[in-house]
Amino acid sequence: MTAFLPFNRRHLLAGLGGAAALSLLPQVSFARTVGEQRFILIVLRGGMDGLAAVAPYADRDYAALRGRLALPDPNAQGGVLDLDGFFGLNPALADIHPWYKEGQLLVAHAVATPYRDRSHFDAQDLLENGTVTPHGVASGWLNRALAQLGGDTGGRRLGLAVGQGVPLVLRGAAPVASWSPSPLKEADGDFLDRVVALYADDPMLANALKAGLGSASMADHALNTDADGAMDGAMMDGAPRPKAVRLDPAQLGTATGRLLADTNGPRVAVMDLQGWDTHAQQGTTAGRLAGALGNLSKVLVALRASLGPAWRQTVVAVVTEFGRTARPNGTGGTDHGTATAALLAGGAVQGGRVLADWPGLANDRLYQGRDLAPTQDLRAVMKGILRDHFGLDTGALDKAVFPGGDTPAATRDLIRT
Repeated sequence: MTAFLPFNRRHLLAGLGGAAALSLLPQVSFARTVGEQRFILIVLRGGMDGLAAVAPYADRDYAALRGRLALPDPNAQGGVLDLDGFFGLNPALADIHPWYKEGQLLVAHAVATPYRDRSHFDAQDLLENGTVTPHGVASGWLNRALAQLGGDTGGRRLGLAVGQGVPLVLRGAAPVASWSPSPLKEADGDFLDRVVALYADDPMLANALKAGLGSASMADHALNTDADGAMDGAMMDGAPRPKAVRLDPAQLGTATGRLLADTNGPRVAVMDLQGWDTHAQQGTTAGRLAGALGNLSKVLVALRASLGPAWRQTVVAVVTEFGRTARPNGTGGTDHGTATAALLAGGAVQGGRVLADWPGLANDRLYQGRDLAPTQDLRAVMKGILRDHFGLDTGALDKAVFPGGDTPAATRDLIRT
């Protein structure tokens, strides 16, 4: 029977039933081990407008094509924040703009997965499964990478899903934990002892409980929740949980950073941010998109602050399932598109650059006459991170992590040496 134990800041449990089920999965073959490197994947659900997040303001066709959604150049009021004389950052991302000059922010532009249609459902599945076919496999590329890295070391889960469930990108044979804030009251002082005694004669459940309490202890220590009740939560391995408390973006980033900064904590985390499907009232420096970008900025700033010294060994990748149409629609928004921008941030990133084989924005250069044309494969960027940050070899990346189709070569020089 799957159980959920209502512990908060003192008793965070990794889920009896879920942990027991995961223990029945095939054993992982450990090709590598994870050291102090951290990786955080932030998935922007809904399709981010890359031309608005990182505007090619110096492209001669940009202003006319974008119309009322065009951002002014850097010298104008409300203008973009210049990066390299051609691209500029949306002002809603002002707090991370200095990271570019510090060499800790990199933009990959005109990037896309192999997907070329416009369904959120299919595009997100392909983004997460790492193949060339939506719904082609039931596991995610990041879980398969964890399997190569030793996804469960002595009961310690290296992978962490931040939120109510485990997204596809983290599902698979490598056991992972998940964390979300919980509204449940703290259990009585002797409740844990009773639970431990109840399952003492069941080896499978007793071991699962032991592993769960280890994760709970780590999370309690990492979040320091006695000093910050807003971080109360439950670290689980798949058991049902109650409706979560909603954290604001800064709190979400802080909780995630603290968990990964802990010496015995996870090393890889995934979180979702919603609100990127801007069909109407998208805006420029204000409006729906600016609000979403501002939330992203708050998460990133909080991550950096809470990771502390671990930031130096961290890569944060911000990705989305597809971009938006290059031209605005009739309701002040943009529709489902193709290529977009991805952001890499962190002390381990060799940043201060925009990576782009820029296709241009002239009508005959747009994909299907409507979208920013893709010139980089997002899988190549993710492969570059996994190879140079975690040491996965090319064979494992091509055969196990991103199998099928013509797998692109890993992007080079993304990580500091």
